[in-house]
Amino acid sequence: MKVCIIGAGSSGIASAKVLHQKGIDFDCFEKGSKIGGNWLYNNDNGMSSAYKSLHINTSKQMMAYSDFPMPDDYPDYPHHSLIYEYFENYVDHFGFRHKIAFNTEVQHVEKLPNGHYAVTTDQFGTRAYDALMVANGHHWSPRYPEFKGEFSGDIIHSHYYKTFDGYEDQRVLIVGIGNSAVDIACELTNVSKRVAISTRSGAYIVPKYLFGIPTDHISKPPLAYAPLAVQRATLLGAILINVGKQDNYGIPTPNRPILREHPTISQELPGKVGHGKITIKPNIKELNGYEVIFEDGSLEEFDKIIYATGYKINFPFFEPTFLEARNNEIDLYHKVVHQEHQNLFFIGLVQPLGAIMPLAEVQSKWVAKLLQGKCVLPDKRKMLRSIQLDRDEMRARYNRSSRHTIQVDFYPYKRLIETEMQQMKVRKGVFA
Repeated sequence: MKVCIIGAGSSGIASAKVLHQKGIDFDCFEKGSKIGGNWLYNNDNGMSSAYKSLHINTSKQMMAYSDFPMPDDYPDYPHHSLIYEYFENYVDHFGFRHKIAFNTEVQHVEKLPNGHYAVTTDQFGTRAYDALMVANGHHWSPRYPEFKGEFSGDIIHSHYYKTFDGYEDQRVLIVGIGNSAVDIACELTNVSKRVAISTRSGAYIVPKYLFGIPTDHISKPPLAYAPLAVQRATLLGAILINVGKQDNYGIPTPNRPILREHPTISQELPGKVGHGKITIKPNIKELNGYEVIFEDGSLEEFDKIIYATGYKINFPFFEPTFLEARNNEIDLYHKVVHQEHQNLFFIGLVQPLGAIMPLAEVQSKWVAKLLQGKCVLPDKRKMLRSIQLDRDEMRARYNRSSRHTIQVDFYPYKRLIETEMQQMKVRKGVFA
């Protein structure tokens, strides 16, 4: 058995560490010259969305791998440079750096007639592998909206935003109200002439701290396993006690219940809007030179637009006829296992209410058990039924959009994978 891991970001190194400890032979290919993926600022693989001022929006305890806690002297919400340092120490501590081939781009992956995978890289040509673990991330291929008209000023996607240099005394419109949009907007208030956020449907703004502790500490079990109505009431009540109604600051409250979408985490936004540093605008109706016409009929002029409008799930090394994520959807059993292609696994392809890293770790442990025959999968029919049920539940809970196709709740999903690993009985009809 030999495995190929694509990517050495936070999910890829989790996979590499697990396989290394389990004695499973593997190659890990990383396009850039260092580990870290999205968390390495100015990563030379060109795929990092990190900006210079970025801090994590989940606490260090939630983000850490299970057997390698972050240092006690780290703050609750570390800067990206500390997260990268943590990843470096993780790789050195477990001793698998020599298994990562840096500056190596996976150019093409093809399934062979015997079910193995031919992986072609720019450094080593083509090699065959028994299994493939895809950990190339899903925050690197920008998605752009389409609006009527044309804008005469500068337009970039938030993926390419790094510092506020060049935004001094500018009128800036940020499209989107997710975490990156809000972080960038708050930063630009220090240098820009005017900052506005355009949002189609709004978002619930959740502070990083409630009752003086990191907010995600409150959402731990047993609350994490409570009915959704209880979770919603608890979170909303805590926000109202600590912060008050976001409408009072000038941030419209969405006309849907909280946790119907991925919340936006920000301690600063309410104060910035309340002080008039940021203005909230509705969706864009039309672009006309430097003028932006909004759906409420208002019109304003801007010098720059930043689209913080999310990402496309993309696998450039697969032929579209073999596999692609249409509308950001891909059919995977428990978000990991491809039910058609044996030994094809996806690591970290989730968007949790929490951190990806511990989930990528438990996914990798499950895959290792599958590869070693210590647990087995249900048959294809049962996997397809599970995939459809998961999709139905997701569509019932979340707004139907390309943003909400890989959502999971951190603790229930982690428990789901841990339960799957305990399926020691031999199931018949795998991939039948």
